[in-house]
Amino acid sequence: MEKEFSSTVKIRFADCDPIGHLNNVKYLEYMLNAREDHVEQNYGFTYEQYTRETGCTWVTIQNEIAYLKEVRYNSTVDITSKTVFVDDLTAVVELLMKDENGKVNAVFWLTVIYFNMKTRRAEKMPDSTLEKFAHFLVDIDHKTFKERVVFFRNQNRTK
Repeated sequence: MEKEFSSTVKIRFADCDPIGHLNNVKYLEYMLNAREDHVEQNYGFTYEQYTRETGCTWVTIQNEIAYLKEVRYNSTVDITSKTVFVDDLTAVVELLMKDENGKVNAVFWLTVIYFNMKTRRAEKMPDSTLEKFAHFLVDIDHKTFKERVVFFRNQNRTK
């Protein structure tokens, strides 16, 4: 079963700075849009639908991003996402933006907490939701963001 999902996107002129590099905030936008698509296509729900049905959602509590290689206007990139940590309250999703040669342009760890919209408090995920996320969990060798960044920097040098 596939646990890491991928989308291919073209970098648009309007998202770049005057010298043709993708603006830093736009990395996040491209990656978050890809993750939203990945969840809908592979987990079988949209965030809107889930919130409407359960009254709960996931709220971002931490973003960590490292820009490893420039992305230029009109290039095509692959964006992958996978869940690398999950417990009954939180989850960490890793998103990678890669060039056509497989070099990592950016690595992004998104930490979310399960949140009840009615009580306005974090709460434990229901077992069925936790099982779904755990089902897609990918074990990686690196347990900290810093370790992961060093790994991809070294990997990029050998490609």
